[in-house]
Amino acid sequence: MTTVAGVDAYRGGWVGVTLRDGAFAGIAVAGRLADLVRDIGDAAAIGVDIPLGLTAAGTRGTDAAARVLLGRRRSTVFEIAPRPCWEQPDHAAASALSRQLMGKGMSIQSWGLRAKLLDANTVYDDDVAPLWEVHPELSFQQMGLGFEDGTKKSWRGQRARLRVLAANGIELPEDLGAAAQVPADDVLDAAAASWSAARIAAGRAYSVPDPPQVDERGRRIAIWC
Repeated sequence: MTTVAGVDAYRGGWVGVTLRDGAFAGIAVAGRLADLVRDIGDAAAIGVDIPLGLTAAGTRGTDAAARVLLGRRRSTVFEIAPRPCWEQPDHAAASALSRQLMGKGMSIQSWGLRAKLLDANTVYDDDVAPLWEVHPELSFQQMGLGFEDGTKKSWRGQRARLRVLAANGIELPEDLGAAAQVPADDVLDAAAASWSAARIAAGRAYSVPDPPQVDERGRRIAIWC
């Protein structure tokens, strides 16, 4: 029996959807990613919707490559600044350093990822769990979701995502227990991430780009779907 999980960040922390042999097996929430990974337990792969692996300077090729694949949904992928930028005390300092290290500033939306990004990359760098970077919009695209199906925050978009997940064997329950307070779009994203994690565990996923970049710590930089 193969266990995998998909994880998404939300305002209150992290939400994880677990699959066993491709079917929904549970959902959990935690304030820190390390705690959620511990609660998930032994998993063959954990797909995480957050940038994993940071450059010392220059761009992550995966962000630009993913934007091309997503087409009209390309705005859902931020270009991620080098590691030193995330260590700055505020957005102004981070953006100024980003201009030096990769030739462009950092958006305020990207800076908003800082706490979750640093949390996740601490777990990733420590290599305590099989984390893989995924992007739910790429996952849903691979599952058959079309641009005409709407955005993830719209009623139409959420219904379409539930339908596509179900068609791929992932039936989410109405009662989410402790995860009931998590926004619906974040639950759906975690479920999509779990689908990609199952593909990773089965050796069917591909990386964007192919082959992956490698950061200065020897960690891969790629989105898997």
